[in-house]
Amino acid sequence: MIEYFGAITGLLYTVLEVKQHRMMWIVGFVTSLAYVFVFFSAKIYADMGLQIYYVLISIYGFRLWTRPGKNDKPQGSVENDKAIVYRHIRKPLLAGVVSAIALACFMIYYFLANFTDSPIPLGDAFTTAVGIVATWMLARRILEHWYFWIIANSISIYIYFLRGLYPTMFLYLCYTLLSIAGFYTWIKRGTETDDTTL
Repeated sequence: MIEYFGAITGLLYTVLEVKQHRMMWIVGFVTSLAYVFVFFSAKIYADMGLQIYYVLISIYGFRLWTRPGKNDKPQGSVENDKAIVYRHIRKPLLAGVVSAIALACFMIYYFLANFTDSPIPLGDAFTTAVGIVATWMLARRILEHWYFWIIANSISIYIYFLRGLYPTMFLYLCYTLLSIAGFYTWIKRGTETDDTTL
């Protein structure tokens, strides 16, 4: 039952993310809390830890997105509260992001392979590492976070299929499609900024 609840709120979270609505952080908080228990039961420990991280970063993201900023309400926007603002990742930060994913993946994999009974340590480690970094990029409104979500969500579909988590598998299929839609929505309806305080 809790898996179905998490899947429903997870879909709502992604729709709100595409629209860049700040309530996504509250819905994400609830979704992540539910999935802590789902993934613990399925022995997907790194993803369980990732959900705990999501709970914490939901608080960070909500605070970041609700503080006043010069680019929060672009001039000329009809619905200023619903304006999509984003920035592009720069090469030095991209190098740091890729390095962080590689390092986190190695560390998580080592832990899972040697200290847990995880049946899929590499897949679990990789999707968790990507998720950690992509969520931070989302909090900073970096457009390219969608690329990372498309990759991680696609791999997660297979992982949850192997573990028999079919509602979650369907959720991550929707996540993948919504990530593609989100990328194009941000470009089409968004406003690019170079404000690094976002």
